[in-house]
Amino acid sequence: MSWQSRRFPLPKTALLQGKNMENKNIHTIKFGDSQLKIEVGKFAELADASVTVSWGETVVLATVVVAEELREAVDFLPLLIDYEERLYAAGKISGSRFIKREGRPSDEATLSARLIDRPLRPLFPKNFRNDVQVVITILSFDGAHDPAVISIIAASTALMLSRTPFKGPVGASRIGLIDGKMIVNPTDDQLKESDFDLVVATTDDKIIMIEAGAREVSEDLINNGLKLAFDAIQPVINLQKKLASDVVNIEVEEDEQEKIISEINDFVGSELKKVLQLKEQDEQKQKLVSFETQVLSNFEGNYKQIEIKAALDKYIQKQVRERILKEGIRPDGRSLDEIRPLSAEVGLLPRTHGSGLFSRGKTQSLTIVTLGAPGDEQFIDTMEQEGTKRYMHHYNFPPFSTGEVAPLRGASRREIGHGALAERALLPMIPSQDDFPYTIRVVSEILSSNGSSSMAATCGSTLALMDAGVPIVRPVAGIAIGLVAKEDFDEKKSADVKEDDYKILTDIQGVEDFGGDMDFKVAGTEKGITAIQMDTKLYGITFDICNKALKLAAEARKKVLKVMLDAISAPRKEMSKYAPRIEKIKINPKKIGDVIGPGGKIIRGIIEDCGGKEMISIDVEESGLILISSVSPEMSDKAKKIISQLTYEVEEGQVFEDAEVVEIVKDRRFGKEVGALVQVAPGKIGMVHISEIAPQRIDSVSSALKIGQRVKVKVIKIDEEQGRIGLSIKRAV
Repeated sequence: MSWQSRRFPLPKTALLQGKNMENKNIHTIKFGDSQLKIEVGKFAELADASVTVSWGETVVLATVVVAEELREAVDFLPLLIDYEERLYAAGKISGSRFIKREGRPSDEATLSARLIDRPLRPLFPKNFRNDVQVVITILSFDGAHDPAVISIIAASTALMLSRTPFKGPVGASRIGLIDGKMIVNPTDDQLKESDFDLVVATTDDKIIMIEAGAREVSEDLINNGLKLAFDAIQPVINLQKKLASDVVNIEVEEDEQEKIISEINDFVGSELKKVLQLKEQDEQKQKLVSFETQVLSNFEGNYKQIEIKAALDKYIQKQVRERILKEGIRPDGRSLDEIRPLSAEVGLLPRTHGSGLFSRGKTQSLTIVTLGAPGDEQFIDTMEQEGTKRYMHHYNFPPFSTGEVAPLRGASRREIGHGALAERALLPMIPSQDDFPYTIRVVSEILSSNGSSSMAATCGSTLALMDAGVPIVRPVAGIAIGLVAKEDFDEKKSADVKEDDYKILTDIQGVEDFGGDMDFKVAGTEKGITAIQMDTKLYGITFDICNKALKLAAEARKKVLKVMLDAISAPRKEMSKYAPRIEKIKINPKKIGDVIGPGGKIIRGIIEDCGGKEMISIDVEESGLILISSVSPEMSDKAKKIISQLTYEVEEGQVFEDAEVVEIVKDRRFGKEVGALVQVAPGKIGMVHISEIAPQRIDSVSSALKIGQRVKVKVIKIDEEQGRIGLSIKRAV
């Protein structure tokens, strides 16, 4: 039976429904510190397949639905992965006063969806054109067991049972490193102490996806982590095989692409090969556009235009791949380990707090840093996270960067993913809040893209941060390593793969990315790796390829860092005059209320008196630390003085040389003068009893003191409970 029969057959999960089948649908294996339970077909019976996976008290539901009809006029796999966070899973209700239901996916949900998509997509036939939707719904989250990793397992299992032409199964595992010891599937609390967070997805033979953030770890540690993850995943792989042992996957009919490619070769083959050997990229691009016009015109009426374009692209990719494999020559004439021309600049924009321009070939990233007050932190309230974020990286990829026309919308999944990768790469190098209390926002504008723009954004971020005067621990650079493998690579087991079965490329450009088989991004410092992201279009790559790619990346990273350090060797000592300066004041925590006031009245008044929110920001911490941020030194000093006065603490025995008499106090009952109120400091008023005014006895206070008179007083008593200060004039002499 072929998929083009259009009708979707009875799914495996439906076959498992029935009398006395409940226990047969539940399977349990050891996974990290807890049991992993996979239950088939309990929920969502009308989906083509459904799987529930539990780990600890985290529970995810994966469903698969495949469209009965082919999608017309597309040249890609229409696979959609939706990762649905539910606040009820964590026992939460949205903190918004107006909207209580879940809205658009959080950035974390988007990143999780990408994490699931990346190991699944390569395992579908390249010509499969039915819409496939995998929906991951988080039903329960215990705060310790990450749902993202088990969602990969759940999605793979559901696809295996759906009878789609999916070449799985796939498993995933997370590895941590605490005190030099590697931990399989650490809890969220353990990850906070870990030197790396390594997520690996594999088949039963090869590695298909890597995602990592690290604190300058070595390539050897990463390789050891990959092997440990692979071994940990195999029981999950074997269980999926067992569950799907009776499922017959539907075969996909061959399309006409190879026939079209053969006809294109007969039509323009020899001339096109000459064009692909041109080293001048602009000339080559113009000639390729001309060839496309000729090919479309010649075959119009015989095939659909989208089929002709797809076949031409495939033909060009084949020619590029063949030349790399046979001659070791890349499209632009570079050797396999050669990096494109590099350049770096800083301080390009006059009003921004920091800027850096990094170029690698035709890829160009302009990165801008903005420094803000501690109160500018991003507040996060999602299913998994609750708190604040002080360092953030945003990545913009406008259509003009690739010479295309497209509407500008909100951030795409790709933009969110690339921004997160660059953010993860720099995060270990960002100074602590105690050392540098600023909120830091980094934005990378990709002005031109011909491959590896996320790594260009990483390099640009380092330049801009140093230009802004952010005292990063060490500069970070990134590089993308590619791969071109022979057509029969996927048919071979890892043990049978030889060195002449593939070529590894350093610093891949666009055509090598689109037409190649791997995108292995590695970022780090001179000391070690801080981030990795590896994707492949193959059914996986070998450990040997991973090891070689990491070594090539380490060599290339040093070359890139040298160019960056030639532009700026260290973070600037002085920040931009347009960046806010932060002044610190430490007060008694008991005095915080004196600064804030009822309903924030006093602190709002201070801000207004000092130029308003656009001029100044005041952040008060529970420890009593007050941070005053302002671009105006005068306003900052003014706010500091007001707060100092409000929180000034008078000490017993202290003498004030120039105190002011502000009131003569009379007894409420008899009207007799009993003392005077004296202001020793702004907001600090004490009482001088009539007996403490002069050494001798006096008849009335007004005979010795007048309102407005300046006197010398000594603090003789402090009543903290009543907030009263006892003063003496005679003892101050």
